[in-house]
Formats: sequence, C-alpha cells, structure tokens
Amino acid sequence: MESLLYQSLIGIVGEDYVIADKETKRPYECDGLSVYTELPDYVVLPADTKEVMAVMSLCFQMNISVVARGAGTGLSAGALPIKGGILLSLARLNQILSIDRDNGMATVQPGVRNLAISEAASTCNLYYAPDPSSQIACSIGGNIAENAGGVHSLKYGLTVHNVYSLVVVTSEGKRIDIGNQSCDVAGFDLLALMIGSEGMLGVVTEINVKLLPIPETAKVVLVGFDSVEKAANAVNDVISQGIIPAGLEMMDSYAITAAEDFAQAGYPTDAEALLLCELDGDIDDVTHQIASVQHIFQQSGATSIRVSETEAERALIWKGRKSAFPAVGRISPDYYCMDGTIPRRELANVLTKIHQLSRYYGLRVANVFHAGDGNLHPLILFDANVPGELEKTEAFGAEILKTCVEAGGCITGEHGVGVEKINEMHHQFNDAELEQFHRIKRALDPKEILNPGKGIPQPKHCQEHRTLLASQGGNNE
Repeated sequence: MESLLYQSLIGIVGEDYVIADKETKRPYECDGLSVYTELPDYVVLPADTKEVMAVMSLCFQMNISVVARGAGTGLSAGALPIKGGILLSLARLNQILSIDRDNGMATVQPGVRNLAISEAASTCNLYYAPDPSSQIACSIGGNIAENAGGVHSLKYGLTVHNVYSLVVVTSEGKRIDIGNQSCDVAGFDLLALMIGSEGMLGVVTEINVKLLPIPETAKVVLVGFDSVEKAANAVNDVISQGIIPAGLEMMDSYAITAAEDFAQAGYPTDAEALLLCELDGDIDDVTHQIASVQHIFQQSGATSIRVSETEAERALIWKGRKSAFPAVGRISPDYYCMDGTIPRRELANVLTKIHQLSRYYGLRVANVFHAGDGNLHPLILFDANVPGELEKTEAFGAEILKTCVEAGGCITGEHGVGVEKINEMHHQFNDAELEQFHRIKRALDPKEILNPGKGIPQPKHCQEHRTLLASQGGNNE
C-alpha cells in the first residue's frame, strides 16, 4: 500500500515534491506549538489546484489521512501530522494572482505570506487589514484555517470579515467555489463555515481578500499603569465612550521587560501594565480622538502617556508588541502560549484569576493580548527539562481556558483548537452541540480523512460507551 501510494504521489507532483526520508520530513513534524510532534508517512508539495485535486482524489480512494499545512506558525498543533497519513504542504502555491484597485480586492494563493499582500497592494495605496503577530511569516491559507486576527482586529475584524470568496478542494478531490465578490450570496453561508475550520472540511487553494485604503494617518498612544486592573478598566473606559481604536493591546510587566530588552521601543519598564492604543483615519479625526483618549487614560490612573510623533516611532512601538512572544524566550527556557476570549467587562476579573492560578501552580505568566476584543494570550513560563513541569503547565492552561468559558467567553480567539485544546471543548459545548459538529464534518468529509482527531472531541457519552465496551471485551465500532 505504501509503495503504491508513494509511486502514485510521484506521478501527480513529481519525484522532487514527495518527501519520504525521515530527516527531510523532520521540519514538518510540528507547528509553532512544538510540544507535540509526529512524522507523516510522506510530505507532498503540489503546485496548483489541479494537483491538489488529484492528491485528494487518490487519498480518498485509498482512505489515507491528509493534513494540510501552511507556513507552520500555528500555535494549537492544528497542523500536527497524522501517523500513517500524508502532510499536504501548500508552500508552492505562493502567488499573488491579481490586485483589483477599483474594487479593493486581491486574489491570492494560500502559500502567500500575510504581509506580502499589503506589500504588493501598497502601490495602489491599499492594504490587507488582519495582521497577526506572525504576519511576516504566516500564510494566508493558515489564517483562513484558524480565522486569524491581529492587533488591528478590534476595528477591522478577523479573517472571516476580510474574505470574499474561496476555491476549495473537497476530501473527494472535487473543486468547489465558495462565496462571492458581490455584497451577498444565495444559499447557506459556507464561507463562514470554512474559515476557521482548521483544515477539517476542505483544502483552500485560492482566496479573494478585501483590501482597504491606507489611512491618511495613524498614531499610537503608549500608556503605562501601576496595576493590571487599572489598565484593564481603562480599556472599557475608552470603548464605552464610543471610540473604536484601530488596535488596543495590553502587556503586563513580564512582557514589557522582555519586549523592551529585545526591541528597545521605549516602553516604561517600571510599569505593571501597558496599553497600546492606535487611532487611524483622517488627520482631524485622529487629532480629536488622541486628545479624548489621553483624557480618559489620565482619569483612569495612567502613570505615563506618550504619543508617537513619526511613522518610524509608531512602527517601533508596534515592533515591541509583535516581538513579545519570541522575546519572552529571553526570560524563560520554554513558554506555553494560551489563547482564550472573554467579554471585555471581565478583563480585570479574569486577569486576577490567572494571577491566582499562577501562584497556585508556581509558574510565572506573561500576559500580552488583544485587550480591545478580549482575546487573551497568557504565556505560561516553564522549563521542559524539569520532570513534570510540562504536565503542570498543560493543567494550568486548561484552568485558564475553563475560566474564560465561565466568564462568558470561549477557549480560542484565533489560534484554533487543534490538538492542544480538544479536551477543553467539553467545557464550552455539550454533547448535542458536539454531535452537530461531527455531522457537519461527515457531510463534507464522509471518510473523515481531513485532519482527523483535531478540533472536535467525541461527545462524552460516546467516550463512556466505548470505554464500557472495551472493559467488557466488546467491539468499539
């Protein structure tokens, strides 16, 4: 079977684009969440939609599992390979096919880097708004899979709000076109279903994205506070006044120190918490809003306020924020990046609970996150070389996600469920809801070969039934 599969894959994409030897496959054994690893049987790199269709058709016929992969920057083990399956890399589908200045849209392939879209569109005074911290490296296909956001998602939305249409290859190897470049689409909204589906429903091979005019001006207000609670409450104070910043980010003292040591952005390292509040638009509106938020921050107890004066200064301030995740590696051998979302009103309460959990587990936490839309990214600092510390870290992370759900939020904002959070899905969804997810999965992937074992756990009563049968020596099928 393996020999037939190998030869068949070579017949589709060519010998140079089927990787079979162990060492060459090693870079594909995990995504950005490197605590989970697995080697696929083969890594396959198709060149276009037709080759993806042929690979999927072959795998469907042979009942071979397929995991689609973009740039590998994901943080939930969503692109973790399946033993006995293939990893389908979309790295060669990396072309910007067109930019439509008049209608504000671009057609791109999934292997195109997020930042490359804005770079190409800048000649038309346009840009692509969603900007994950990894935008210099992450692919638009991966953004589709996880419904990625970024520091400007508060005002401009997530990936799902910035995509018009997709070309998708089904598990059976058929091409379907989802969405439309007009304002509305007849039928069910399969576009929203596909975006954020973590590669479990189809393989995206072409994307039509929304482009926006580059704002006339943008300025960021850098605000220090002597407590996390004051900073969290200031977030609500700003938005309750009807001001929607382009971005409103928060960092605590661990993250401030790490980012400043790396980026030298001028962050106040004596602050317990930091807000980055960006306002963009025409010059008059931004000037007025800057004055308003400065007043709000002063009333909220800010200990320092600084406004960027030049574009270079603004870029440097954001460099610190976007470098915060890797910069935390300077203060800890390892870190575990969580991703949960809560209502803004619960920010202070949930951050206090995370601090309490930090003391209980004896592990430090660096908080850096999208405060404006309540998307938390606690970084649990640990040392994987200490026996038992990874397991303690995972338990701590599960408690954070449970806290998010209890506060009225959810277990992910943009990183996806993947393998990392699959057990925590039970905190958010009941058995009936999980069964509906599985029905949708089977409807679009009848043999369940696309990214199996990710995203959706079995309902608890199914797990209990299988365990009972196994204890009685029965058949689990």
